[in-house]
Amino acid sequence: MEFVQKRFMKGSTLTPLVAVFLGLLVGAVIMLLGGYDPLLAYRELIQRVVGSTYHLGETAVRITPLILTGLSVAFAFRTGLFNIGAEGQLMVGMTAATFMGIQVSLPWFAHIPLAIGAGGLAGGLWGALAGWLKASRGVNEVIATIMLNWIAIFGSSYVVRSLLLEPGQQRSYYIEESASVLIQPLYEATRARLHWGTVLALLAAFVFYILLWRTRQGYELRAVGHNQHAAEYAGMKVGRNIVKAMFVAGVFAGLAGVFEVLGVFGYQVAGNSSPGYGFDGIAVALLGMNRPFGVILAAILFGVLTYGAGGMEFGADVPPEIIRVVIGSVIFFVAAPGIVQTILKRLRIRRMPKEAN
Repeated sequence: MEFVQKRFMKGSTLTPLVAVFLGLLVGAVIMLLGGYDPLLAYRELIQRVVGSTYHLGETAVRITPLILTGLSVAFAFRTGLFNIGAEGQLMVGMTAATFMGIQVSLPWFAHIPLAIGAGGLAGGLWGALAGWLKASRGVNEVIATIMLNWIAIFGSSYVVRSLLLEPGQQRSYYIEESASVLIQPLYEATRARLHWGTVLALLAAFVFYILLWRTRQGYELRAVGHNQHAAEYAGMKVGRNIVKAMFVAGVFAGLAGVFEVLGVFGYQVAGNSSPGYGFDGIAVALLGMNRPFGVILAAILFGVLTYGAGGMEFGADVPPEIIRVVIGSVIFFVAAPGIVQTILKRLRIRRMPKEAN
């Protein structure tokens, strides 16, 4: 037990595991207080996710943008930045991909890379703008990205309404079929909107790892994040690296918006709202300990919980808001590791007599 405690104190995987357990426990207690059966609710949640190939596919669709926005926030964290702007970067990337998917006509082998590249680049540039404001003007990236979120959301709505709106509808035209990344054979077999974005999201996690821990550029980014003054003394360009870090983070978030358009819906809604994946990405990065593999696992958990909430609602009559309580509890326990440490210490004290025997 002492070994486990030391590992926990160093930030091991025990922290999110205990946080998840405590979050589910809090959700169960709340369900009991509300007169619901938590065992039935969680069983219906699991059944909703794995009950058919359609539900498995749709769960994967829900997980994909969470991986990418989680990577976006985690990458910025690893370089000493707090990217609250993943939602805005997602919207800018989505709008750029929608524009390319509707206004450009090319063969699929050119159209798909163009739409994906345009969306990723747009999201990256939107993130780099916040990085530039911090590097050149000292503007706190938290404030800058929050403000840029609203500019992106309302600006995207304006672009869709002005240039892409289908008459009589509150959405854009459908994208050209040549720009779709939907996996057609799987869609015809399962009716689930599986798309190549899921594969690319997993590859993005691999790129995250290689770039940050296996390249000289990644070393500089991490060094600037740890100590800007020491990095500058060593000859590193602090401002340039801040802009680069936010650009890469923005690319990840922008791709999340790209695949929602090209792979899931095929159009963009003309409204002053956003899907919320960018904000959920903050929780995913936090739960995943800002590590690429951890982000994937955290995104799977969040995707399962959010998609499975429908099963709880229809199968156990539990309000879907309960799932948000569970997610909020998980985040709370991750953000307050002292509570978990106290629990582990108490467990250690209770086990000491047994170990002594």
